[in-house]
Amino acid sequence: MTVAEVRSPWDRVRGHWSARSWLRMFHVVTGVPLGLLAGLLIVAITALSVIFVWTVAVPVAGALLLFWLVPLLTRLQRLRFAAFLDVEIPPVPRRRLKGNVAMRLLRRTRSASLWRQVAYHLASPLISVVGCAGVIVTWSGALVTGALAVQFWVLGGGWRGVPFALLSAALLVAGPWLAQGVSSLDVIAGEALLGPSVSDQLAERVESLRESRAEVIDAADAERRRIERDLHDGAQQRLVSLAMKLGMARATFGELPLPAKEMIAQAHDEAKQALKELRDLVRGLHPAVLTDEGLDAALSGLAARAALPVRLRVDVPRRVSPTIEAVAFFVVSEALVNVAKHARATTAEVVVAREGDLLRVVVHDDGRGGADPGGGTGLRGLAQRVGSVDGTLKLDSPPGGPTTISVEMPCV
Repeated sequence: MTVAEVRSPWDRVRGHWSARSWLRMFHVVTGVPLGLLAGLLIVAITALSVIFVWTVAVPVAGALLLFWLVPLLTRLQRLRFAAFLDVEIPPVPRRRLKGNVAMRLLRRTRSASLWRQVAYHLASPLISVVGCAGVIVTWSGALVTGALAVQFWVLGGGWRGVPFALLSAALLVAGPWLAQGVSSLDVIAGEALLGPSVSDQLAERVESLRESRAEVIDAADAERRRIERDLHDGAQQRLVSLAMKLGMARATFGELPLPAKEMIAQAHDEAKQALKELRDLVRGLHPAVLTDEGLDAALSGLAARAALPVRLRVDVPRRVSPTIEAVAFFVVSEALVNVAKHARATTAEVVVAREGDLLRVVVHDDGRGGADPGGGTGLRGLAQRVGSVDGTLKLDSPPGGPTTISVEMPCV
């Protein structure tokens, strides 16, 4: 045992009557008026709503008042815990409710966190009143028995005052312990009923992970756009210059030996092929027209360059987020490449439409069908890319065709 762990009896006495012990007592005492006020208000509002339920307006007004009052009372209780016990009870995360006023009101009345807070405000008066009464009785008993012990000693009662003195000392020691027990019980109830539940914590964690994933996806999309700009402004321009110079050399130096002319011609052809492949790579990463003009223009260019006839219909009155646009372009691009390589189709159709808060992408072809997501990385990669933005991908590809890929993604 170290020196710091050795505590004298005097240290234990001082610790028993430390400032923390007094703060626990103040916590118990201040809980009485706050708990009684909260309980009476909640009971009164509920009773009036039940009595005048036939008026409809009174219950609605009572519910709205409770929705405002309960969080206020909860904040006051959290402040009490933090001020006297140094216990921080985290607030319940607020969830954005959708729908009209009536639907939001109905969902609010079904909120488990609201009724847990109401349960605490109804139980708090009992905990505080019983605890405060116990502390008062203990202190009062200590004072009364102490006074009797002094009286017996003054009057010459001798040993008859000893039991009262011992009882007074025991009650003085029990007072802080009782306050500690009541405050610990109050902390347990407060953390269980005023703080977030396990489901609330999980929902908050899921939301945090969703936001983190969205940030990662946005960062990756921004990096793809940066790479596209660098390739377009750097390597692609140099390849264009190289191809032009080789073409000029090919046309100018006609008197060179045949092997030299063949080498220049071969280098010219390879430079043009490399330029074509680089342009295709740039378009596949993130075409500039997608950022500048949106999905309609980008998909029109994609359909025009496809290896088979493509009917395109885009109905997106308002642009969606850049990340969703990039995923939609990727889906159509990869789907058309797969159709050209594997489907043996003669035509394809692409429909992109915004339906409320969803972007729907449908790619249909008249090929041989039989597409299997587990048979290769192409369709699996599409599903993973769509799933990264909380979208869904459905595949309908019976043997003999046709094949339809349906994708739905949130617009934001």
